[in-house]
Amino acid sequence: MREFFREALPGIERLASLLEAHAVERGLMGPREIERLWERHLVNSGALASVLPARGLIMDVGSGAGLPGLVLALQRPDLSFELVDSMKRRTDWLTEASAALDLKNVTVTRARAEDLGDRADAAAVVSRAVARLDKLAQWTAGLLAPDGLFLALKGASAAEELAESRGVLLKAGLTNAEVIELRPIAGIEPVRVVKARKRPDQSPKAQPGQEKRFT
Repeated sequence: MREFFREALPGIERLASLLEAHAVERGLMGPREIERLWERHLVNSGALASVLPARGLIMDVGSGAGLPGLVLALQRPDLSFELVDSMKRRTDWLTEASAALDLKNVTVTRARAEDLGDRADAAAVVSRAVARLDKLAQWTAGLLAPDGLFLALKGASAAEELAESRGVLLKAGLTNAEVIELRPIAGIEPVRVVKARKRPDQSPKAQPGQEKRFT
């Protein structure tokens, strides 16, 4: 864990303590999930840090207990994170946890992703255990800036789900969709991520030759 999380490990340990103390009673996680918190949730969430863009706003849609958003914010203090959830008890938790972890790079928004409109200002949208890919694409594609990344943590059926949803992703403007496997720690099941990129059309505010890109 120390080699994987590096300098973020103290913050991750504080987050783990908060989740162990409060997640079950606040309806954020089940008791069995607390028993496998590190391997199934914290490492799984943290694996996404390696594929985040180098700069810009990262939106965690359906953030829930803060997985992956809080984990990634601890790992990448150089990036800004917006944690989005529609339920008040979850956004209350996210606000309290962010303050307890002294995360200055996090804001919390209570909303449904599909109600946020075509903001087109996120360098990446991340999600974990929120919805099927077709729904996620429809809800979140408008949040991405041109060339922004769509990153959805998925399980063993990720490739099958992508095959069924590829047409919807393309219609939403998400191209080059693929399943990538991340292996953060030896002996732990690979982390499967559906990765796609928003078509690099010009945004309404851009001038010719000045497309906004994130790498």
